[in-house]
Amino acid sequence: MTQLFETILSNPWLLALSLIVGFVVLVKGADWLVIGASATAKRFGINDLVIGLTVVAFGTSMPEFVVNMVSVSDGVTDLAITNILGSNIINTFVILGCTALVYPVVSQKRSRDFDVPMSAFAGVLVLAFILIPLPHETSRGIGLVGGIVLLVFFSIFMYLTMRHAKDHPDEQTTEEYHVMATWKAIALIVVGLIGLVVGGELIVKSAVRIATDLGVSDAIIGLTIVALGTSLPELATSVAAAFRHNSDIAIGNVVGSNIFNVFFVLGTSACIRPLPTYEGIEVDALMATLGSVIVWLLIKFSHKRDIKRWGGALLLVVYAVYLTFRLMNC
Repeated sequence: MTQLFETILSNPWLLALSLIVGFVVLVKGADWLVIGASATAKRFGINDLVIGLTVVAFGTSMPEFVVNMVSVSDGVTDLAITNILGSNIINTFVILGCTALVYPVVSQKRSRDFDVPMSAFAGVLVLAFILIPLPHETSRGIGLVGGIVLLVFFSIFMYLTMRHAKDHPDEQTTEEYHVMATWKAIALIVVGLIGLVVGGELIVKSAVRIATDLGVSDAIIGLTIVALGTSLPELATSVAAAFRHNSDIAIGNVVGSNIFNVFFVLGTSACIRPLPTYEGIEVDALMATLGSVIVWLLIKFSHKRDIKRWGGALLLVVYAVYLTFRLMNC
């Protein structure tokens, strides 16, 4: 297997192909895992609301989670942090920006009152870990203590989300999950897990090699290629919903994904291996936080509590300025 990877990585065309294949396999693996796990949960009598808030919510963060697990296992910590910061930045600025350009994005009360502020708080927490070393931590970054703190907040977030969902079932728009044959559900889970592992390996190894060949840092590749690849499913889903004038789901999906990425994925990663800082991390963490603040302000000062087309354009312009700055200073 190692020899096969070396052969692929030594050829530029095969290298690019392996990265694309990695993203496809990773995303399809996550889809199959969610379908199989949802069907299994349904067979055991778990209601659709709980399935949506647990199985599906975790499943949509699986691409970022697996890429991070492979990255920390290989010691590529810069890629692990930037995969999350980059995904959150793209989720907020690019996905919501593109969605709002197609059709104004309406916010639900829960999203603007709880989810968006929680997403901003998650960014502030990461920024604090980066700027202020915690007791017993040898350097700036997110270590074991920071990882545990993030997972504690993730538990609090999940508890509050589940409690709110049960108290306000009328606000939920969960899909209908159907039971399938047990053998088929298990097969989908197994194949999905294999796809996640293989796709994650291909992405991380290809990304590291591309960074080496181009003479740029793993952080830049993580912020751009890897982050965009793991966010493509959310981009396609949100824009497609906007064309159907159902863009109200976009903010909930994007912000929920951002919260999962920081509290769950980054928290788990830091518990496995300390995540030290890299050059430019302060700008990236600040940008991830700023995204949630801008979204909140756009909603707060809108009469209809939505992100209008000019707001979507603003988000895309801000992202373009940020990306240009990072690429010029890498």
